[in-house]
Amino acid sequence: MNLVDSCGWLEYFADGPNADFYAAALEDTGSLIVPTICILEVFKRVFQQRGEDAALQTAAAMHQGLIVPLDARLALRAARISSDLKLPLADSVILATAQTYLGVIWTQDAHFKGLEGVRYTGKI
Repeated sequence: MNLVDSCGWLEYFADGPNADFYAAALEDTGSLIVPTICILEVFKRVFQQRGEDAALQTAAAMHQGLIVPLDARLALRAARISSDLKLPLADSVILATAQTYLGVIWTQDAHFKGLEGVRYTGKI
């Protein structure tokens, strides 16, 4: 399973310099897991920059993967991860989701650099 961090979705949709890094993971929708926190972050950013129609189209594209809601079990796992690794809230939810679904995180977020189960690329 693949989990693309919010920054990866934004990079891909904007056809940024690292878009190709994320393409294989995002286009393999049968192996894609999408935490609801990523939908929130991506929708918010696109809404701010390009308006509601673009944000809704982006959210619809994200729904091609398996949507993983933040439930109580996942929230507790994320809280432990956040405390142990000193990760911000959204990052801890993303990591907990990937671990629960045995997924690989694709990201350019330095908070994840060096963690097991992470495919990291630096920002260009």
